[in-house]
Amino acid sequence: MGDAPQLHRGDAVSVVKGWCPGALQPMQSGDGWVVRIRPRGGRLDAAQAGAIADAAEAHGNGVIELTGRANLQLRGVAPAAHAPLVAALSAHALIDADIAAETRRNILVTPFADAEADALAEALAGALAASDLPLPAKFGFAVDPGRVPVLARDPADIRIERGREALLLRADGVNLAAPLRSVDDALALARWFLDMGGAAGGRGRMAALIARGIRPDAALPAPAPMPPPGPGAVPQGMLAAMEFGQVPPDTLRRLARLGPLRMTPWRMLLVRGARHLPAMPGLILDPIDPRLRLRACPGAPACPQALAETRNLARSLAELVPPGAVLHVSGCAKGCGWPHAADRTLTATTEGFDLICHGRAADPAALRGLHPDQLPKVL
Repeated sequence: MGDAPQLHRGDAVSVVKGWCPGALQPMQSGDGWVVRIRPRGGRLDAAQAGAIADAAEAHGNGVIELTGRANLQLRGVAPAAHAPLVAALSAHALIDADIAAETRRNILVTPFADAEADALAEALAGALAASDLPLPAKFGFAVDPGRVPVLARDPADIRIERGREALLLRADGVNLAAPLRSVDDALALARWFLDMGGAAGGRGRMAALIARGIRPDAALPAPAPMPPPGPGAVPQGMLAAMEFGQVPPDTLRRLARLGPLRMTPWRMLLVRGARHLPAMPGLILDPIDPRLRLRACPGAPACPQALAETRNLARSLAELVPPGAVLHVSGCAKGCGWPHAADRTLTATTEGFDLICHGRAADPAALRGLHPDQLPKVL
């Protein structure tokens, strides 16, 4: 992977690791190992959800997080607990054969997938497992072939969407697409990315390659995307949001007993077929709940790179965030809790918090070194 890039803000230095944790390749954090689980096709049945909840309590610190890549991750796993945790999850088909297969199976599937989309995602996963493509660890695919795309703002380098008459293949960063004949076309586009030098040093993303003026052959207009819905009822069931994307283990068990679960990259779970959800710890069903306007990483002390506590601070500021706006509180300049620009971003530094307007955690600040007590007035 080469030397890890660094982000600087004031005297603080944040190391960008360039890869995401997996179940077989956990990542060290301030509260222990982070173990990320990638449910196949973004689906969980009741037995699988129960196994994950049990594993979080037995082998971690009980924290289950929904990620922006539509995965689940367990926190606070001790090294000695890793092997029994993997064994417990393997019994429920939640573990890949090896680290290479786990890394390549980086597929984001629309939670509103029908049988055709599920089959497409399964075929793509099989093709990736059989390939030897040396793709960067964060390089991913989106299977989003609904009537309109809903994953356009979510992380993926190669996107499968639906045109007026057929499926389309689109490189992230381009508004033109090519016809998709089979999943082999998606792998061919990934090879093109590598051949064009998109992964120099083992790192790289499709949009960055496109920004250099290098573009694949594509002539068909891409479909217009739709923003993801908020929590509540949708035709396929009920979308359940979680505060900061954290799911209490028993809430995960109870939701899965109400219907099969679909993962989303929006810190929500879709309970398929459900028409009502009872109150549960951590559950947010009101689309105007102020907590939905907040984004925050785990912060200190859970993350060793974080320079301040984040989530309690974000909660205290929620009522000051106007409807439709986003407040991002980041423990460092990496901005892991929200990779997009936010209306207001507060980035922790060694001198306090920097305020960024309409930007990301590492962007230039409008105000620097703010004390937490100053933030309500500033916002």
